[in-house]
Amino acid sequence: MSTSHSKAAKEFLKNQTYAKWHDATFWSVRTKRDNMAYGLDEWEQLREKASAIKRHTITHLDEYLDQFSTNAEKNGCIVHWAKDAEEFNEIVYGILKQHNVKKMVKSKSMLTEECDMNPYLESKGIEVVETDLGERIIQLKGQKPSHIVMPAIHLNHDDVGELFEEKGISTEKGNHDPTYLTYRARLSLRNEFLTADAGMTGANFGIASTGDIVVCTNEGNADMSTSCPKLHIAAIGLEKVIPDYDCLAVFQRMLCRAGTGQPTTTYTSHFRKARPTAVPMHIILVDNGRSEWIGNPDHWEALKCIRCGSCMNSCPVYRRSGGYSYSYFIPGPIGINLGMLRNPQEHSGNVSACTLCNSCQTVCPAKVNLGDQIYMWRQQLDDFGTANPEKKLICKGMGVLYGSSGVYNTATSMAFMANFIPSPLMNIKLNPWAEGHEMMKFPKETFHSLWKKGKVK
Repeated sequence: MSTSHSKAAKEFLKNQTYAKWHDATFWSVRTKRDNMAYGLDEWEQLREKASAIKRHTITHLDEYLDQFSTNAEKNGCIVHWAKDAEEFNEIVYGILKQHNVKKMVKSKSMLTEECDMNPYLESKGIEVVETDLGERIIQLKGQKPSHIVMPAIHLNHDDVGELFEEKGISTEKGNHDPTYLTYRARLSLRNEFLTADAGMTGANFGIASTGDIVVCTNEGNADMSTSCPKLHIAAIGLEKVIPDYDCLAVFQRMLCRAGTGQPTTTYTSHFRKARPTAVPMHIILVDNGRSEWIGNPDHWEALKCIRCGSCMNSCPVYRRSGGYSYSYFIPGPIGINLGMLRNPQEHSGNVSACTLCNSCQTVCPAKVNLGDQIYMWRQQLDDFGTANPEKKLICKGMGVLYGSSGVYNTATSMAFMANFIPSPLMNIKLNPWAEGHEMMKFPKETFHSLWKKGKVK
């Protein structure tokens, strides 16, 4: 059964002060993105190139995955293949158990969120510590990310200060200064890095020609997660593999500009093999539905996504409804599409969270046709058995109205009579338009009538 985005959004909108702040915050990020894009004369050419690279790679993915895994093994890495989330979690646990790992630190990875890895490992007695500051905050709070790049953006410094006090992060009571809180978090995480038995990273890109993993961060936590513990595990979705470093140069120029409005991330880290004093590096290539999605002629382009989050920053619905209004763990336009690919019955309530303004695909650095895909999903809701019965009835009525010129002309000529209906009878739940809007006043004379009289030119 799908969850209604609109109902969840109502809860978000109860706090109008926060809702306005959320909207303004992400619009400011979108503005920064625009400034960065306009600063590059070749920005649209880069988008076209990025789209072409992704299209080529995804349609030749078997070749590049084979090349990547072969080169990674030549580098001394151990490569694993996981067909789904269950197998991925089992592989990770098997590696950790083999090395007697009790604590693992990890940098940000939406793939591990997708596979619910943390709860699985914790059920096996392994402590998992998120080291991205935003991820660490929501881990302590027991929440999921509300944005793929800024996962704790829904919390303010007072929320974080109170959380740190509650969780014993050794902060002064009542001191909620952001710089101070960040400092205390660094001290806390430093101890976690030094006492961990293993480190895990995700991967922004996998380079087929060299077998490298590339991770882009602003905090350096991926480097700490891989340089302190002796064991490094990298988790990467199949679609993250690209041909070579020339292709990486295209994406590296776009990723941070599109996502946060910076020219580049503070750290762009390349991992090819384990350190001489460490145990072999493990790379897990995860399918979890991706090979099936490639064969979907209408929606395969969702795999071109590079997880920059710019579609969310631009989306008027996401900005005004927040990440937790969506049923899928990735919100916004890309989340709507990925959720539908994952389970349309469960996540079809999200497809209404779109105005079809196409702002998302206008800003997408890889030119994913996000709005077009959402429109196509809407056409399939009846097939999934999740179409709204009220909307279906309305559509049938509109078909009658617009299917006959006589019915249409009669209806529009009599529409002004609605102006005489008392407000208490008009502004009711049966009239959704009245919620959040003032009912319009219908003109007594129709446009067609004015046109025939020559009053409209």
